[in-house]
Amino acid sequence: MKDKEKNNENFKSTSMNAVFKRLDSSKNGLTSTEAENRLKKYGVNSIAEKKINPIIKFLSYFWGPIPWMIISALIISAVIGNWEDFLIILLLLFVNVMVGFWQEYKAGNAIELLKQKLAINAKVLRDKKWISVPSNLLVPGDVIQVRLGDIIPADIKLFDDSYLLVDESSLTGESLPVDKISSDVSYSGTIVRKGETNALVIATGQDTFFGKTAKLVEQGKTKSHFQKALIKIGNYLIKIAIILVAAVFVVSLLRQENFADTLQFTLVLAVAAIPVALPAVLSVSMAVGAHTLTKKQAIVSRLASIEEMAGMDILCSDKTGTLTKNILTIETPVPLNQYSDDDVLLYAALASKDEDKDPIDKVITERIIKDQTLSNRLDLFVKKKFVPFDPVVKRSESVIESNDGRTFKVSKGAVQVMLALIENKNDGIIDEIKEKIEMLAVQGYRTLGVCKTDDDGFWQFVGIVPLFDPLREDSSQIITTAKSLGIKIKMLTGDHISIAKQVANKIGLGTTILRATDLTDGFSNLNKTIENVDGFAQVFPEHKYKIVDALQGHDHIVGMTGDGVNDAPALKKADVGIAVNNATDAAKSAADVVLTDSGISVIIDAIKESRRVFQRMKNYAIYRIGETIRILLFLTAAIIAFNFYPVTAIMIVLLALLNDIPIMTIAFDNVHYSKIPERWNMRNIMIISAILGGVGVVSSFTLLYIGKEIFLLSAETIQSLIYLKLSVAGHMFLFVARTRRNFWTVRPSPYLFLAVISTQIIATLIAVYGIIITPIGWNLAVFVWIYSGMWFFITDFGKILLYRFIKP
Repeated sequence: MKDKEKNNENFKSTSMNAVFKRLDSSKNGLTSTEAENRLKKYGVNSIAEKKINPIIKFLSYFWGPIPWMIISALIISAVIGNWEDFLIILLLLFVNVMVGFWQEYKAGNAIELLKQKLAINAKVLRDKKWISVPSNLLVPGDVIQVRLGDIIPADIKLFDDSYLLVDESSLTGESLPVDKISSDVSYSGTIVRKGETNALVIATGQDTFFGKTAKLVEQGKTKSHFQKALIKIGNYLIKIAIILVAAVFVVSLLRQENFADTLQFTLVLAVAAIPVALPAVLSVSMAVGAHTLTKKQAIVSRLASIEEMAGMDILCSDKTGTLTKNILTIETPVPLNQYSDDDVLLYAALASKDEDKDPIDKVITERIIKDQTLSNRLDLFVKKKFVPFDPVVKRSESVIESNDGRTFKVSKGAVQVMLALIENKNDGIIDEIKEKIEMLAVQGYRTLGVCKTDDDGFWQFVGIVPLFDPLREDSSQIITTAKSLGIKIKMLTGDHISIAKQVANKIGLGTTILRATDLTDGFSNLNKTIENVDGFAQVFPEHKYKIVDALQGHDHIVGMTGDGVNDAPALKKADVGIAVNNATDAAKSAADVVLTDSGISVIIDAIKESRRVFQRMKNYAIYRIGETIRILLFLTAAIIAFNFYPVTAIMIVLLALLNDIPIMTIAFDNVHYSKIPERWNMRNIMIISAILGGVGVVSSFTLLYIGKEIFLLSAETIQSLIYLKLSVAGHMFLFVARTRRNFWTVRPSPYLFLAVISTQIIATLIAVYGIIITPIGWNLAVFVWIYSGMWFFITDFGKILLYRFIKP
């Protein structure tokens, strides 16, 4: 195909036959061999992502405020000829760069894996057979089928007697869907809101309208509540570091100390105080959490949603397929007028299409197949046209021709919609139908109305098909578990309010159910009413968005489950949008979490895991703030008050180097998830960190006094002594910060424990044998370990008392 022919604009005004000829295709599609050849010629059907060269990405980690400070200290060390410091600082620089680069690389791989799992498939006609293939393998000339809920995978031209209602808002910004009929062109990335059709692929990948504009839906990388809190912590620590380091620098200059040495020391001190590992710890924690949830059948498409889920306190849950098995069974039909049970099933089957895999259509068709008499009757009719079920109008319709040449229409759908079709509404049949619906609803049956037109073209009510969707065995237990976790589940269902109440009562949800149709005019004015109800019945898709919005307006973090194209706005609006098993591509695209297994237990697992991630990050925040106070405040006070440098610049570098490496393993640490939704309480975190860090400052000054006044050590030996104490006690403090109770109540993960022990063995050997610092010998090293252990227990018991006075 020539370049000018690849432009989809050329196909708009071209006849269908001419387009088939230009693309060397037909209504029978392509052969597998032709498709393979075209795939080699045109490439895969995807937009090439702009990827940064790994080398350039690696070098970018040397650019920024923190790398600049480290490089400045490196240059000063070289200028003054302090080559030992130079080599250690150079090592610190490369360790920080490698850690950041590697963790982002791993997180990137995790996201790529998730994208592959969420990749959409397309139904394509190859070798005259309908097959499902990954949409990126489509080529120009392919014939595909698109239907309600699909994301159109390529630019297509509709043929035959086609009609689609397509949402093009992602491309044009227009909020109203657009009608598409035979010979119209529809674009890649748009969403089918109504209808189904066969279509010819006219452009793929970079040649699509989307590819040329290089823009679909720009999902801004908005920061979650969690990320904002961590940024606040980082900024808080940086401000503390700048103030205290500036104080040390000014005092040193006033004392007329060597400018180069002072500048090097203060730069290194600032590097040690600033949370260099903060971004890496965040990315690792999120990646680990996403990987864990994947094993539990929950694919995270937006990593930050793990954080939001930790604070989720309301979950709006679909009934069908989430609280129930979504395995429909048909009970004995209820005929009306002159019709029989078999008539009800027959006309329901004529208003169905088994190929569409609609669960209701499938169960009706299977029931017909099992009955030979009904199956023979079905063969007497020909389906001339079929309009699939539309969740907006809530019915499907067929045009039928019988073997005697008569033509009539049949329709099935929500009973209230079927009632609206009946012409003669004054013969008492309306009241009779409503009475039967109420009776069936009380028994827990979902009802489907069936209508057909008579010889004059007027609709007649044929009867009611009772459907039953059994509850999942674990629903009651899961509801109880959710309540114990501080989460209120609100059931959302399109079923009649009687069915909704019966289901809600059976699973222990409660029976305070409202009709969503009664609330259309005022969700925002419901005040506490909307918070206290147990669910909503007769819910249309547009109600879900309003319910989520109203709950968010009352300061709730809201989760929302959905599966259909019309659920997409509510899934997008929710703090945590959850696409349930077998959801449409549009729902998956809008959701933050996609479930690959049915039921709500998967969501509970995801909530627990998200709270574990939150706990790890909160533990890290307490540790990092407290550690900064322990080291920085002690060093600053000692320098200003006593004109004594407790450690050298190279020791600070060693502290930063040995502390940042094991702290990464906190992402794998064992923690207990909270029994209530998590919210950041920065005030409490600051108080806890400051008090526990203050205990560390006292212990460091006490050791300084012991070294000078009791052991009568030289200044250089005291510095090595303090260095080992700061290193050992720092990681002991990590074990204090990681629990609210005594440190032994939650066993640390092997990764964290081994990382801490190995780095502290290295720190001890450096101090004992004087590797680049003054040696202290084994006696003093053992004393430091015992001394640090004593303060470790004091701090741990003090923490228990502290938490008793501070509310969670």
